[in-house]
Amino acid sequence: MANDHSANPLRPRTGRGAASNLAGRFVPCTSTREGDGWETELEPLERLETEAVEEKAKSIIATNRSPDLPFSQSINPYRGCEHGCIYCYARPAHAYMDLSPGLDFESRLFYKANAAELLERALRRESYRCSPIALGSNTDPYQPLEREKQVTRQLLQVMQRFNQPVTIVTKGQLILRDLPLLAEMAQDNLCRVAISVTTLSNDLKRRLEPRTAGPAARLRVLETLSQAGIPTAVMAAPMIPALNDCELEDILSRATGAGATRAAYILLRLPHEVAPLFRQWLEVHYPERAAHVMSIVQQSRGGRDYQSDFAQRQAGTGVFARLLQQRFRVACRKLGLNTGDEGLDCSRFRRPPRPGDQGDLFSL
Repeated sequence: MANDHSANPLRPRTGRGAASNLAGRFVPCTSTREGDGWETELEPLERLETEAVEEKAKSIIATNRSPDLPFSQSINPYRGCEHGCIYCYARPAHAYMDLSPGLDFESRLFYKANAAELLERALRRESYRCSPIALGSNTDPYQPLEREKQVTRQLLQVMQRFNQPVTIVTKGQLILRDLPLLAEMAQDNLCRVAISVTTLSNDLKRRLEPRTAGPAARLRVLETLSQAGIPTAVMAAPMIPALNDCELEDILSRATGAGATRAAYILLRLPHEVAPLFRQWLEVHYPERAAHVMSIVQQSRGGRDYQSDFAQRQAGTGVFARLLQQRFRVACRKLGLNTGDEGLDCSRFRRPPRPGDQGDLFSL
């Protein structure tokens, strides 16, 4: 039985994105707390602490053949994400562990302590064929937990030794901790970083992505990375109808001024439990426009909250989706974004010798 720890009515929690611990889709029975009408005041919400659990992973590189993704292999150092972005499409994965995609996703985290060891083992296999690895395709590799666990840093150190190309998407300022390492990899065309900028409004950011860096801080990160010679991109994602879609051109312009040379956007995606969680979030933070937002979302998703078809899940369909796509293309053309090929160099990949390997004899 899963418990939804939120009492009615739904209320925002300071520093958290979800308004409830909505049960995952595999839970057969749930319970909720209901008021009996006698309360004169709402009970204060209990403080929700973050718990980090070590996970011994069996493998570390995930592969995909999705035609709408720009990478074929990826690594996620963490399960769950303390950033608490309400729209995160990785939330439903927590249901596979009998945890809620809601508050559990933000507060019950898992880190892959043996990730670097598994990566080195995978890269040393004779069957491995080098292609760029996307770091953090689900949860953010530079979420707050990384400061303590350093799983992402350890993975990057392995990649640097093997000359393994890597792409990174993050909202975290913590990436600047690894600036020297990333700059060295970029000199050999082995690294590219995308910074996700969802909004330029601090107020909307606090509600939408409660534990992330602010918009100005992300633009400074983008500028610092660019000045260090690291190819950078901006992810204007997700674009949410009637909330932040009006900011698209401004986000792209500010990011270009900070040094970004490439850009991408994604229309809001609401798979599985993300849809009811997002609806709850709208009712808590923007009740006056909740119906309007979801009406446009459904117009862009074939009359439903979400469609998973590879051909349209990133951009959607319908009038709003087409207009958003046209606006993006026009803005990129005016700003000079997405010109030229900035592919990473896979030809440098090598397997460095280990102590005791026969190759060591020739270095004496």
